[in-house]
Amino acid sequence: MSTIKVENLRKIFKVSKRPKGLLGNISNIFIPKYMDKIAVDDISFEIDKGEAVGFIGSNGAGKSTTIKMLTGILYPSSGNIEVMGFNPQKMRKEYVKKIGVVFGQKSQLNWDLPVIDSFQLLKYIYQIPETIYQENIRIFTELLDMHSFLEQPVRQLSLGQRMKADITAALLHSPSLVFFDEPTIGLDVVTKKKIREFIKYINKEKKITIIFTTHDMRDIVSICDRMLLIDKGNLIYDGKVSEIVTRYGKEKTLIVEFDDEIKIDPIDNVIIHDRENNKKIFTFNTENISTQQVLSLLLSKYSIKDFSIYDMEIEEIIRRIYEGKIKL
Repeated sequence: MSTIKVENLRKIFKVSKRPKGLLGNISNIFIPKYMDKIAVDDISFEIDKGEAVGFIGSNGAGKSTTIKMLTGILYPSSGNIEVMGFNPQKMRKEYVKKIGVVFGQKSQLNWDLPVIDSFQLLKYIYQIPETIYQENIRIFTELLDMHSFLEQPVRQLSLGQRMKADITAALLHSPSLVFFDEPTIGLDVVTKKKIREFIKYINKEKKITIIFTTHDMRDIVSICDRMLLIDKGNLIYDGKVSEIVTRYGKEKTLIVEFDDEIKIDPIDNVIIHDRENNKKIFTFNTENISTQQVLSLLLSKYSIKDFSIYDMEIEEIIRRIYEGKIKL
């Protein structure tokens, strides 16, 4: 059964159309002119209970607008949204009790209160039963390693500590669906790892449905099985994260260290670059020539000391999709 069902969703904004020049600006004051800007253009998708889905888009692609409609902040221009049986806009009061939202650059905690007092305040706002509240505090404090700063005012926390507290605040009322918006932005690698592991835990063990938006594709690879890719308001990819790498990450990079400094004869369908310390870089598309063929050619003619093979990173695949170099 679908947790989220989106059908033919569109969002059009009215944008002021200002004529050029002083007279144009003056006339616009008295007779304003507007133009339609399509932010989200007729997209449809479904997300099942317990899925972890990455929602990816460049700035201005329509990603944030879609998320705001899913959370009930914005009204769609047309189309239908149903989340856990709720219409997010028409049933907002009941709906927000069932969801959690984490914004990487915004906090729902009281700046001057100790962390635990902010949690207590949220307990009363959401009317969380004492047993559920205590159990969630215990689990989240342990998994996110928050023992050392629960009594500190929020304003004294480091960015990583505040992010852990914000995630806990969003989950205290045991929501069925959580929206994560850039939760690891600006964090060190250790804290990022801890937060990724925690999000994976609540998704797999608690069966909480996750919608994850970020510009860090390592978050998506670590947490999400499925990815929705939006560009210019259109949904251009909906599938497994691993599949987009398998289908479109055809480019390989082979770094070879030779025993001596040598000149390599040209190889069809292979780009060769020099590197320091008798190393050379070989870049090729596996649809034209296989890794085994390239290695066999090199081994038959040259003395190789060491080599490494690298797949195309998912960030590079996404970048090329946006640039139109990869057609979906």
